[in-house]
Amino acid sequence: MIRILLVGALIAPVLVNAEPASQIAWTAQALNQVKNGNSAKGKELAESCKSCHGDQGQGMKEETRDGETLPAIPALAGQVATYTYKQLRDYSNGSRSHDSMTSIAKGLSEQDAADLAVWFSTLKQQEIKSNGQHFARADKLVEEGDGKRILPPCFVCHGGKGQGEKMDIPALAGQQGDYFSRTLQDYKNGSRHNDIYSRMRLIAQQLSDDEIKELAQYYQQLN
Repeated sequence: MIRILLVGALIAPVLVNAEPASQIAWTAQALNQVKNGNSAKGKELAESCKSCHGDQGQGMKEETRDGETLPAIPALAGQVATYTYKQLRDYSNGSRSHDSMTSIAKGLSEQDAADLAVWFSTLKQQEIKSNGQHFARADKLVEEGDGKRILPPCFVCHGGKGQGEKMDIPALAGQQGDYFSRTLQDYKNGSRHNDIYSRMRLIAQQLSDDEIKELAQYYQQLN
């Protein structure tokens, strides 16, 4: 009941006038397509993903080469299959855009997207060694939220261990911190807008830049 009330309070202001942020509808047919995705076929398709997302779907951290900053690339290993599927279809349908991923996703069928999503979900999440640092603000946001800002605790949707939920809510544990930060900043400034009912945009807009950085570090080291 608490979860329903918190999420309801968060999305209520935008229910009346919200436009679809994604063309994905989680019908029984769509859910079954992902559930029955062919991981063996997904493994074959994922060969072309290794150069960016790593040989084990671990992603890549932000780095600088020859004076040029290369953005972080997300980890896909252990990601919730329905979430990966939705992102691929959103890229294909134009609900989300990226210089490389848009063209890649347009070349994938719905079945290809399901197969890839299932394959990546079977891989073990990367383990990033903790430096022992305590993230007090992040810990409070994850466990308690902030009632004054109508921020529900992160665990309500993403799980107590950052494992995500089966209905396309992403796993956060082990995610590349630089990518995590950039994602929340994109939600915050509105450049990313494929979150249903503006849920993450509303949350990110309430977070300070320092809170975003700390949450990114918190989840990156959560295994």
